[in-house]
Amino acid sequence: MGKTLTCVSPIDGSVYVQRETLSPQAAAAMAASARAAQRAWAARPLQERIDLVLTGVAGIGAMNNEIVPELARQMGRPIRYGGEFGGFEERARFMARIAQEALAPIVLEDSAAFKRHIARVPHGVVLVIAPWNYPYMTAINTIAPALIAGNTVVLKHASQTPLVGERLERAFRAAGIPAEVFQNVFLDHETTSGLIAGRAFDFVNFTGSVAGGRAIETAAAGTFTGLGLELGGKDPGYVCEDADLDAAVDTLIDGAMFNSGQCCCGIERIYVHESLFDAFVEKAAAVVSGYRLGNPLDPETTLGPMAQERFADLVRAQTAEALAAGATALIDPALFPQDGGAYLMPQILTGVDHSMRVMREESFGPVVGIMPVKDDAEAIALMNDSDYGLTASIWTGDTRRAEAIGAQIETGTVFMNRADYLDPGLCWTGCKDTGRGGGLSVIGYHNLTRPKSYHLRKLS
Repeated sequence: MGKTLTCVSPIDGSVYVQRETLSPQAAAAMAASARAAQRAWAARPLQERIDLVLTGVAGIGAMNNEIVPELARQMGRPIRYGGEFGGFEERARFMARIAQEALAPIVLEDSAAFKRHIARVPHGVVLVIAPWNYPYMTAINTIAPALIAGNTVVLKHASQTPLVGERLERAFRAAGIPAEVFQNVFLDHETTSGLIAGRAFDFVNFTGSVAGGRAIETAAAGTFTGLGLELGGKDPGYVCEDADLDAAVDTLIDGAMFNSGQCCCGIERIYVHESLFDAFVEKAAAVVSGYRLGNPLDPETTLGPMAQERFADLVRAQTAEALAAGATALIDPALFPQDGGAYLMPQILTGVDHSMRVMREESFGPVVGIMPVKDDAEAIALMNDSDYGLTASIWTGDTRRAEAIGAQIETGTVFMNRADYLDPGLCWTGCKDTGRGGGLSVIGYHNLTRPKSYHLRKLS
């Protein structure tokens, strides 16, 4: 008998879903069935695998009217935003479109004497450990290319969003993907670590906390299992003196506050050239003051609760510490009477510096600190003064300047005049404590396969 996983709805603190985890024996049998099914799946024509995956993706789209309120109840995102299907489908379709090219062999020679080429072959069994904040989009980033490349996939979803994995399994099963090729499972941490340590999987993709990433690396130590890890972030925005101020305010503040700040590449700190600082802050405060915090099932709500009360309490603690150290809060609490428990009012802080946790540690909530800077050099130094490196957003009218600044930033993605977006044509990657590896793009396929070289001498 396994343990019980419980999803407590952030809307009202009630138990929304409960599921029993697999015992270690049942989990081992599950992983073995995935391995037994992999060769036959990989032997299917590539186009057939593509078609089956895209049929499953369409199946999720057909469920969207049910999924949207279900997500609100599981993790708190307001229904007015309509779920995740747009990005979910975009990523899956892009990876399907580039599959033939990404997985094609690299041919060095095909002459009368030799045939030499490098093939891409699937790892085997891929474990996807997906997070709750964008539970469909983050999962499909790996699931779609892994299946298309010929791997079988085991999905372990976050306990906050247990219904997501069940819906994905239902859609792929209805599409005709065999049951052993894609499996949704409920596992506790100990069983998961035991499977990884026992080489049940050939590749593990994890999106979550730095502590979680360390636990995955520890479990995999000595197994030589491939890992893809997307962990914490403290993504900066930099507004140059020649920026489009209104566009910068709208995009950066939305990037900081959307989904109650629970975005992997959300903006958590902003540096503004001193000539624009006062105007930027005034406009930003006006935007945030117009938000409506409340029940995510209400179409008028623009900010829902955080996924768990303890997440909100962490942000409250960071904010309180900053205020005690001399920071200034710009948003009036009287505008957000619903604040309390998992419901956390948004906040903008000025008078902050990097001695404060709110400017150094991941917040993952609706708070952002804004600092003035005198030039690019100061902004670059501050942006790099972080343990994380996922994305950085630069606001300027000069592409060459953005590229020059971007070259000096320790980050995985450089944005110019946009933020908080994932382009499936580009590698999604990070550095420092944000993790290692890369998803999506051609490189995503390369990370979900291994190279296999063929040196064939022709004897006549």
